[in-house]
Amino acid sequence: MKKYPGTIFIAVFGVLILSAVIFPNVASAQGCALCYKSAAAAGSRAIHALQNGIIVLIIPPFFICTAMTYLVYRRRNSHNENG
Repeated sequence: MKKYPGTIFIAVFGVLILSAVIFPNVASAQGCALCYKSAAAAGSRAIHALQNGIIVLIIPPFFICTAMTYLVYRRRNSHNENG
């Protein structure tokens, strides 16, 4: 019996892409009219603060994911060396 380790990943990724294509309004999360109108009606200082807030909220998860990917890449064959 052959094992296909990438098959499950490809299947899950395909389902996610397919659902994003079938349900674009849900996938893009741009349907909140109240949020859109309040951001559009805000002044330039509020828009700048909103943009800075988005940057501040995106930086920590980016670095956490980068660090985890680096650690997994470095230790990808460590289980084979001990046996």
